Amino acid sequence: MRILNTKQLKWLSYLTFVVMFFATFGGTVVTKTDSGLGCGHEWPLCRGQFIPAHTIASLIEYSHRLVSGLAGLTAVAVVVAFWLYAKNRKDLRVYSVLTLVFVIVQALMGALAVIYDQSSAVLALHFGFSLIAFAGSLMLALGARKMDREKQTSFRENQPSVSPGFRSFVWSVTIYSYIVVYIGAYVSHTSSAGGCSGWPLCNGQLIPSMTGSIAIAFIHRLAALVLLIAVVTMAVFAYKLHRGSKELRSLGVAAAVLCVLQVFSGAGIVYTLSKPEVYIFAALLHNLLISSLFGVLCYLSVRVWQLGKEPVEQLQPASNV
Repeated sequence: MRILNTKQLKWLSYLTFVVMFFATFGGTVVTKTDSGLGCGHEWPLCRGQFIPAHTIASLIEYSHRLVSGLAGLTAVAVVVAFWLYAKNRKDLRVYSVLTLVFVIVQALMGALAVIYDQSSAVLALHFGFSLIAFAGSLMLALGARKMDREKQTSFRENQPSVSPGFRSFVWSVTIYSYIVVYIGAYVSHTSSAGGCSGWPLCNGQLIPSMTGSIAIAFIHRLAALVLLIAVVTMAVFAYKLHRGSKELRSLGVAAAVLCVLQVFSGAGIVYTLSKPEVYIFAALLHNLLISSLFGVLCYLSVRVWQLGKEPVEQLQPASNV
């Protein structure tokens, strides 16, 4: 039996991430084009056929199902590969299992959403679970890349330990970001994005009347503002307190940049609501940015937890064993 090396495991994790990216992208397209029932209330067949009728809605929905199925296959492949050939990397094995579990969960929820009518609150959970699967694949790709780099280099840098306070702050920001994502998904599934016209003010007011879709949209904006402040603050601490850790500083900067872009993409959604041909692209960008931000925050959370258990050390030669 052939043994996979770290480079092959890395590329397998990259493939899984790319497929998960397109699965997440496809789910957003389904939601934003209202194609969820493009195949009727049938699953896995599409209106009684293996190959659906050539309507736009059915093609969008069925294409998403195929890509989600491929995501499931690649997720199974990485679980098998990393559990067989990365036995000394418990973290990577956990990421692979996390990806597989939530690919299955989001697929089942998608099937149930097709067969049975679901409330907006439940539909929002579907995106939340697919986001965890996406984050798992991103963490696996970043972790596998780090493993391969350490294997190829003759020196390994032991990064400085992380304080309990910073670790708790990062975990709190990550958990809060998931709450903001859920609120955003709820805005989408309740068609409340138009509740607030204009940006950054809501209907020309600092605090609008808290009724119906206006309240839902405004709460999401407020939650997103708090998240921006928290992520930027976290990035500043990561940069200033960990000068010896290029990894932590890079992850902190990446999170801050993604969060800022996320805020402006949200403004783009507001200004393109009356232009459907442009709105779809703004909405896709918005969802992909928040997916990437959540993935980076999850990986940062794991790294600060790992580094919080490691002593402060200097550069050491990597083991050749």
